[in-house]
Amino acid sequence: MTSQPADRKNHPGAAGQAKKPTGRIRRKEKREFVEEMKLRTLRPEELLHPAQLLARFTERAEELLAQLPQESRPTPAMVSTALRQGVLDAFRTRDEHIARLVETDLLASMPEQGAKAIRRAVRASLVDMGVRVVEEAHEQELFVVVEGDGQGFELVRPAYVDQATGKLLLAGQLRRIPTPRDLPAQEQADEVDVRGGSAK
Repeated sequence: MTSQPADRKNHPGAAGQAKKPTGRIRRKEKREFVEEMKLRTLRPEELLHPAQLLARFTERAEELLAQLPQESRPTPAMVSTALRQGVLDAFRTRDEHIARLVETDLLASMPEQGAKAIRRAVRASLVDMGVRVVEEAHEQELFVVVEGDGQGFELVRPAYVDQATGKLLLAGQLRRIPTPRDLPAQEQADEVDVRGGSAK
């Protein structure tokens, strides 16, 4: 007999790590998550209201316009129209963004959906919203090098760019890796021989 069973008895923590969460643990985690989400939920009075937002913008715009010379001021009707359109556009964008998040959350909540399907759905949503996901290391101005040595690069994290403005939303990350050029001359020759070529 081996001492493995005795070791397991003496180390209950190690044995416990191999066990999957029980139904009771899963239910407890779910309750805790639900309670946390309740604390993060916005109350109705805290939500943005288009009319209230427009009123605040109009008040601020009137203050700024009062500082301009009379001949340079736009008419109140022009200001009101521009502000109203801006607020409507902002809320329309917010609605579209929320709709995308709802679709993604619904997909993630379906037991039959795997991580691959969820990742693809998220990526498709980003592309549809005008976000370019860059995974090619040759656009190095969009990346930062985080570790490694050598003249080659390996992708650690993609970069995200707003296609409408060209703004870098999140810099990507690259890891340096060795390339054949980084090897000493003799090692390069040996590598050629191994691949079936000639070092001469």
